[in-house]
Amino acid sequence: MERIFHYSQSTMAAMNNLISLTRKPRISRPRSKSMAVAPIGWVAFTLFIFCVSARAQLASTPVMGWNSWNHFGRNVTAADVRAAADAMVSSGMRDAGYLYVNIDDGWQGTRDAEGNIRGNENFPDMKALADYVHSKGLRLGIYSSPGSRTCAGFEGSFGHEEQDARTYAAWGVDYLKYDLCSFRINLAEQADDITPNQRAALQQSGGDPRAVQAVLSRISQTYSLKQIAMMKDAYEKMHRALAATGRPIVYSLCQYGLGDVWQWGASVGGNLWRTGGDIRDNYPSMSAIGFGQLDIARYAGPGHWNDPDMLEIGNGGMSADEYRTHMSLWAILAAPLLAGNDLSRMTPETLAILANRDVIAVDQDALGRQGDRVWASKAEEIWTRPLSDGSVAIGVFNRGVESVTVKLPFSSLGLHGTPIARDLWAGRELGRLQNGYSLTVPRHGVVMLRVTP
Repeated sequence: MERIFHYSQSTMAAMNNLISLTRKPRISRPRSKSMAVAPIGWVAFTLFIFCVSARAQLASTPVMGWNSWNHFGRNVTAADVRAAADAMVSSGMRDAGYLYVNIDDGWQGTRDAEGNIRGNENFPDMKALADYVHSKGLRLGIYSSPGSRTCAGFEGSFGHEEQDARTYAAWGVDYLKYDLCSFRINLAEQADDITPNQRAALQQSGGDPRAVQAVLSRISQTYSLKQIAMMKDAYEKMHRALAATGRPIVYSLCQYGLGDVWQWGASVGGNLWRTGGDIRDNYPSMSAIGFGQLDIARYAGPGHWNDPDMLEIGNGGMSADEYRTHMSLWAILAAPLLAGNDLSRMTPETLAILANRDVIAVDQDALGRQGDRVWASKAEEIWTRPLSDGSVAIGVFNRGVESVTVKLPFSSLGLHGTPIARDLWAGRELGRLQNGYSLTVPRHGVVMLRVTP
């Protein structure tokens, strides 16, 4: 309800001019605890309800799709994006729920004389690209920054927020990832411990990522309340700009969990927000991020999700067991599932992991409750997630380097009697489990169950 109220307020403000031009017949006035609709013209009221409904439905379950960065980096091209869209359809991933085809950093060119952002030589026609993606039954995502430069040094949206939002909407964009990047310069300039020389170095950096990082590494990254307020204002400004276009656009906040973003991300219009640093295609990075998502589950739910970062499955840096751990943990965390591999060159094994319908059903469960850790012993951890049909998803993880046998601790899992279980990776029914049921978990692996009382 908080999300609906948030959007309805901004929509109501946008309706004021239209209301003043319409006749105001006396109509029934629906009321709720969160808002009351004043008597307005039927045209304005209908448009208001349409806008509220469209916004309220955004990211009702965690976003699923693909992002270009993990595999292509700043060298991505429109041809790569079209190939990803094609592969998403031909592989069956679209039918499994993957809908968003997201272009990360590297698409931006220069601005024209009126300040409108354009694609670079690798993206000569963004509208045509969006139309192509839409023709496949998919949605297009794009990337920018509240700073003057993106993390890869391309054009950011600072000072052009409303203009860029209108451009994105005109192109047919459905998703925006908004990365803090060079806005950290703006924040650093307000740091209590910044020296005059450091301030001058930041101003002279021109947004160059390496020059900026060299200065930032010597300045405290514990942000003050003033800096957090600046960050919130920057993200809310783009949210307002997107909302004003009237086009439903999923809004992804990427600022690495700074300032406990999970506590305020929804209030500035975020549908998802990164909870930490960038993932890498190796087990230490993935496991540190995934298993570190403790004590923030209560901030996630329909329309607003904690985002531990994109998937690395299929990029080659981990084993199949480690990738299954990756997919299982993200599903239990109700995390966005954004594949980051080259979809046009997937192995059958990679596709089987990404497109496992049982695991995806856990991630997309309508209850929208994020899971959490309920038991740990040495290198073994058990995470659970309650599901809408009364069942429970259980992930039994082995973070150790040797295969282990784990007995399910029924009392810790809230299980009683002889519940019915399905092994989601084996794809088979296990029947009724007895208290102390034992299972073998490979090194860095997982056994994922769906258990019905």
